[in-house]
Amino acid sequence: MRKLISLVVLVLVGTTHNQLAAQELYVFSDPASNVPAKSLSLKYNGKFMMENRPSSKVLLSRHMAEASIGLNKKLMFRPVFTFSNMYGRGDMRWESAGIYVKYRFLSSDAIHRHFRAAAYIKGLYSANSLRYEELTGDGDQSVVQAGLIFTQLVNKLAVSTTIGWTEVINQERWLKYDGPRLFGYRSLNYSLSSGYLLFPRTYKSYEQTNFNFYLELIGSNAIDRKAYFVDLAPAMQLIVNSNTKINLGYRFQLSGNSFRMASAAPSFSFSVERTFFNTFRK
Repeated sequence: MRKLISLVVLVLVGTTHNQLAAQELYVFSDPASNVPAKSLSLKYNGKFMMENRPSSKVLLSRHMAEASIGLNKKLMFRPVFTFSNMYGRGDMRWESAGIYVKYRFLSSDAIHRHFRAAAYIKGLYSANSLRYEELTGDGDQSVVQAGLIFTQLVNKLAVSTTIGWTEVINQERWLKYDGPRLFGYRSLNYSLSSGYLLFPRTYKSYEQTNFNFYLELIGSNAIDRKAYFVDLAPAMQLIVNSNTKINLGYRFQLSGNSFRMASAAPSFSFSVERTFFNTFRK
């Protein structure tokens, strides 16, 4: 009987802990946690913004497809593809392809709380030319990125910070440009993200729908130019049946002097992600 009671307690604690970890599934950044081992997560992410032109307003959009694969509890990788009409003449076209790898090197777990730290690297090839001072890993330029992520979960609140380096890959091509230099080649990026589980108040089963609220501060400082920006990004999230996430976010600039597409045009984000557990069995 004592062994049975202990087993029931462990299951309940484990269930609660896994459910509480939902509030670190940020919309605009990545936590230090990985997708579950041997699992596959497929995600569509759409970014939408209005561009003001002399004669009209044009809806610009980027559509991103991701597949996150958990090799084990510490290591995951994620191929990424994007299509966009943000560059060129407004026609939708293939834009970029890349690979993201994250290694969780530290994990300290307790009841209703954990602390995790991870390192990441991402390489991305883009068909776009350099037009802006803002360097991203979303498809705007061909870049390599690397950095660290630290995530703390306590009860229903999760806080995470990321600091990373972004550098343009094909700098030689742009060094030959004869016009004024309107862009940089490297930047220091950072984010501070918080997530709070609003509902349900008490868990009864995995089938209950989670409702999370997020607030993220996202910034960048150019290393080789005097340019920076700081954005604020609130977001809402529904998690259905513990395996499907529906995200809706809004991102706008708080401060900055960078020449960037988003300086005068806030953006909306909509994404759907489905996780398939134990897809890759031994």
